[in-house]
Amino acid sequence: MSSPSAPDPSRRAVLATGSALGGTLLASGLPLTQATAADRTETAPPADDPWRTVLDDADLVWQRMPTAWYEGPFLGNGFLGSGIYAEPGAASTAVRFNIQHSEVQDHRPEFGSLFGLARLPIGYFTLEPVGAITGLDWRLSLRDAELTGTLTTDKGTLALRALIHNARSVLAVEVTASEGEHGFRWVFHPADAISPRAAFKPLPDGYQGNPPAQVADHDGITAAVQPLLAGGQHVTAWREWARGRTRTLYVHVAHSYPSTTALGRALKAVRRTEQLPYSALAVDHRAWWHAYYRKSFLSLPDARIQRFYWIQLYKTASAARRDAPVMATSGPWLEPTPWPNTWWNLNAQLEYWLIHGSNHLELDAITRALSEFRDSLAQETPTPYRADSLGIPRTTDPRLVNGAASTLMGYGVGVPGQDPPTPEVGNLTWALHNVWLSYRHTMDRSILQDVLFPLLRKAINYYLHFLEPGPDGKLHLPATFSPEYGGDSRDCNYDLMLLTWGCRTLLDSAELLGIEDPLAPRWREVLAKRVPYPTDANGFMIGADIPFAKSHRHYSHLLAVYPLYEVTGRTPDERALIERSLAHWVGFEGALQGYTFTGAASMSALLGKGEDALEYLGELMARFIQPNTMYQESGPVIETPLSAAQSLHDMVCQSWGGVIRVFPALPSAWADLVVHDFRTQGAFLLGARREDGATRWVRLVSEAGAPCVVRHGIAGPVDIRDGGGRPLQHADVGDGAVQVALRKGESVLITAKGDRPDLTVAPVRPNEDAPRWGLPRI
Repeated sequence: MSSPSAPDPSRRAVLATGSALGGTLLASGLPLTQATAADRTETAPPADDPWRTVLDDADLVWQRMPTAWYEGPFLGNGFLGSGIYAEPGAASTAVRFNIQHSEVQDHRPEFGSLFGLARLPIGYFTLEPVGAITGLDWRLSLRDAELTGTLTTDKGTLALRALIHNARSVLAVEVTASEGEHGFRWVFHPADAISPRAAFKPLPDGYQGNPPAQVADHDGITAAVQPLLAGGQHVTAWREWARGRTRTLYVHVAHSYPSTTALGRALKAVRRTEQLPYSALAVDHRAWWHAYYRKSFLSLPDARIQRFYWIQLYKTASAARRDAPVMATSGPWLEPTPWPNTWWNLNAQLEYWLIHGSNHLELDAITRALSEFRDSLAQETPTPYRADSLGIPRTTDPRLVNGAASTLMGYGVGVPGQDPPTPEVGNLTWALHNVWLSYRHTMDRSILQDVLFPLLRKAINYYLHFLEPGPDGKLHLPATFSPEYGGDSRDCNYDLMLLTWGCRTLLDSAELLGIEDPLAPRWREVLAKRVPYPTDANGFMIGADIPFAKSHRHYSHLLAVYPLYEVTGRTPDERALIERSLAHWVGFEGALQGYTFTGAASMSALLGKGEDALEYLGELMARFIQPNTMYQESGPVIETPLSAAQSLHDMVCQSWGGVIRVFPALPSAWADLVVHDFRTQGAFLLGARREDGATRWVRLVSEAGAPCVVRHGIAGPVDIRDGGGRPLQHADVGDGAVQVALRKGESVLITAKGDRPDLTVAPVRPNEDAPRWGLPRI
């Protein structure tokens, strides 16, 4: 929704469909001309290439030995992953290279998603020098997605390079040893194939670990074959190849179920890679990563936060691909954790938000998975409602299966008004909001027609089975569960807010698609008669029966504010309600966690409070973010740092309600800032620059011809020109916003009247230096 001073386009206009997003648009990094996005081409980067500058500056460095996953380098390609750190208990004699894979899981649904369908540990290699380790100097190059550096011992040095190949899914580690270290060795340590949750919770009755891995030679390639009790296997295959003083280790992991084809696939992958020198293997790997980063650009004067942001883009592409499993709580880097699968009551949603603004829809596994495994969504819905409803459990495996449901083994969908099982029923609707974001940022009609509308229709239908009129004439929900507060409440805000967004989106989508849906009158009735969101003197309650009265890390009771933007502060009373609710939520210390502060930052950005948003991000960095930008609670969880990148997006640009807001919540310290090819709702690519505390220029390229309303933030009269520099027809709609008619492929440049600014994309100067991420010298 828009504020009173902004245009109020119909939601049909907001949802208006353009053509499907086609192709990858690569920006050159050279001076930004008035050419359309389609005219831009990738060229060899010059010495002052802005992407190279910011990426090299953001590299993580280690001059001290990392001792745990949250301190060390990490590599990945959405499937294969490796976290690198000292071997616990042997820091002076060995370095661990973990072998982890997002597809490796168990297949015993009778023990639920957290034991029987859990992701399984694979094992790790140790790099064991001849001498005792005395020092190291490592650098994780974001631009090349490679770890390089030296390991020093009392016998010599080991120079290493390591990558996980983007396409071949092979871990390659090249080591060049000095004379005293020629005898270094690699040793593989298979892990017990048991759910990591076993270290935190009691085993379900009858559950046992899988049998040990079988290690054998296969014509020069060694393979550890892990049989699974349910059938199938996962296999780690490796070979070391010597070239002079240099030896290169090649490792591949394959998983198969119920067949036992993983062994053959793993051996084949190593054979087709092992004879490639590392330098040759790296060529197309680096090319993919260089192109990946050039899809967008952001530079701001806080060196620590700018580096953090680019590391999150690296982390996301290391952990996610469209065809990879939806990220589990730890991404592909499976460490001991009570959460060894995908979590749908917040984690998965937050993990993928940053792909939209950063222009990386090629990583959108949520839309793909919900579409591909929609039959699982039906099967996970309570039996009486499967014919016309869908739901997603709190936890699932990559195929969206929960299996047996219990508080120990995995949480099912539940039934409103009943407990047990816990009636947590809104998670699918929230996940579909991510799909809606993917539609809105691309205007790809197939997402709306084939995925969002049919799945959202059945997700909302589940609610409609239970919505009933009360004595007040309003429609009410029976008791449901608000993640993760505890206790069930009638008219739970988590569900009322999602229900409202869902009905509104269904009506707009049906109109846009030309569908005369028989449920449309019911959706309209919900919007007209739904009970108001329960509130009290402190703001939004958990629900009608439960006030917000204790420390709580989750903002499930505030979804209408963020990320749904249904309650946005359009009136003074509504703004006061948001401010009161936010202050009350974060005012309880004790249970607050990292994503509490990312949510608070984004809500502050909604209110235009850049100083508050920066303060919340500062609290996050100081309290929770680890040396390599990872995050942990009881175990590793990846969503919080990634959602912090989205909080930065929300400070730099917001595009909810059909209005693009440029620099809506920047703190005063960020007097200079540049953004390029930032993707907004409506399928626009935004470029803008702020200099000395003022917006200098704003440029938008339309990919779909959707309605364009932009609050540009430039003071005084403005020039609005098209791609050829000619004045462009527009309408001033108040409060610094203009409406511009752009067809697909057309662009608009907005500047102060008479100004002809330099449109070169270049990094801004940092306000002050800051230590690099990693473990630099103290």
